[in-house]
Amino acid sequence: MTASPDSPVRYLPGATALVLDSPHSGTTYPQDFAYACDLPVLRRAEDTHVEKLYDFAPALGVGWIEAFFPRSYLDANRDTTEVDVSLFDEDWPGPVSSDEKVLGKVRLGKGLIWRTTDDGLPIYQRKLGVAEVQARIANCWQPYHAAVAQAISDAHARHGYSIHINCHSMPAIASSKATDFPGEAHADFVVGDRDGSTACAPLSRLVCEHLRGLGYSVAYNHPYKGVELVRRYGAPQQQRHSIQLEINRKLYMSEETLEINNGFAPLKTSLQSLVQLLLATDPRSL
Repeated sequence: MTASPDSPVRYLPGATALVLDSPHSGTTYPQDFAYACDLPVLRRAEDTHVEKLYDFAPALGVGWIEAFFPRSYLDANRDTTEVDVSLFDEDWPGPVSSDEKVLGKVRLGKGLIWRTTDDGLPIYQRKLGVAEVQARIANCWQPYHAAVAQAISDAHARHGYSIHINCHSMPAIASSKATDFPGEAHADFVVGDRDGSTACAPLSRLVCEHLRGLGYSVAYNHPYKGVELVRRYGAPQQQRHSIQLEINRKLYMSEETLEINNGFAPLKTSLQSLVQLLLATDPRSL
């Protein structure tokens, strides 16, 4: 399965035990978005160019899934119950999460459908209809998750284990409405496995140590532990390992202009070395 010209998702099946996905690098803004803020401001929400950093992976037999739609339109790394009911012009008919941690992100405006930018600016000057959000779920969330689930299941069936890296980028400094730690200066990388619940500790440690050995600063499960895509598909007791990997944007791009900088090529080389390491790693032997 690959993306058709009008598909919101690209899925390139692999032949190895490794699967990568990029849910937030999409730059195709649907016409029905009808946002009210300036596009350059809205674009700061993107994990811009992450798909380019990993574009070598499919040729190595790595499964690849990529969202073309932007995360501010629909965040594929959130569950469909993580909805802000204040956005709608009518009652939301589906289940709504009561988890307090989830509700904290929703209050920040960062649920399944974003209400505000990372700096707290309203995205809409209108109420959303239930039908339009249900359409976003059907057209974007469901095919994205179907592709990730298929890729991981196929990798596991082929090899008896799977390694899933959920690929992201993060600002150099945490925005005021993005995390529970506004203003925090981020490490070069953040490796998240939801406190060891989505990948075995030795595998996560291997990723951290490899990146540190390349000279990068690496944080583990802080301030990003991993969200829905690793929570949903990571099951280390079944040899299904999912890790969220955040890259500091200052390493490869200008956060102001979104242009690639001179750090892009060496960072890509480092990521190639990490992918090669994971391709040679069987977590059952760690």
